Amino acid sequence: MSVSSRVIDTVKRHFLSGVLIVVPLILTYIVLKFLFETIDGILQPIIFKLFGYFIPGLGVFTTLLLIILAGMFTRNYLGHKLYKYSERLLVKMPVIRPIYSSAKQLLEAVTISDVKSFKEVGLVEYPRKGVYALCFIARTVKIKVEDNLKNTFTVFIPSTPTPVSGMVILVPREDVILLDMTIEDGVKFLVSGGVASPDVLLQKKDPGREEIDEVNSETC
Repeated sequence: MSVSSRVIDTVKRHFLSGVLIVVPLILTYIVLKFLFETIDGILQPIIFKLFGYFIPGLGVFTTLLLIILAGMFTRNYLGHKLYKYSERLLVKMPVIRPIYSSAKQLLEAVTISDVKSFKEVGLVEYPRKGVYALCFIARTVKIKVEDNLKNTFTVFIPSTPTPVSGMVILVPREDVILLDMTIEDGVKFLVSGGVASPDVLLQKKDPGREEIDEVNSETC
């Protein structure tokens, strides 16, 4: 190997090492900046009316403080009763109900492990054949088409770097590749923009699909 080749190879190795260090920091900064500006902007108009000028960060502090106080309030008996009563009112309102219920269920599915949430992490060919998108499997659904039942997965394809938004599609079970990956690792993969990804995404066997295949082979 020539001297120039060794130099180029050394520079490439150092560059890749630097990418692995710098890119996660940049992505973290972008996500935190987005969250900071979003949360800070919620109460800044009110603070501006009170003080007459903007105080950067005060909106975030006030919002976080209100969230903590709300959590403390709903953990006592009276607060919990008032929260449940208010929630029942919200879910009865035609326009608010679908937005509130969907947002709550999605956040619970991504953040809380002991509630009814996503079951598996998988891959689907989206937005075109040959290109794969990470998805979360919520449940199985049967679709009846011309007296034929088709087994499908309800999958949520999240956006990145904020996986609390995305789209829901129904995909035939045979077209979903189940991954040997936890929901938490799947969220890390998305938030990091794919940087926090294992070298190999291992496929996980789908027992339900094997049963379907056996039934199909017997009927043929």
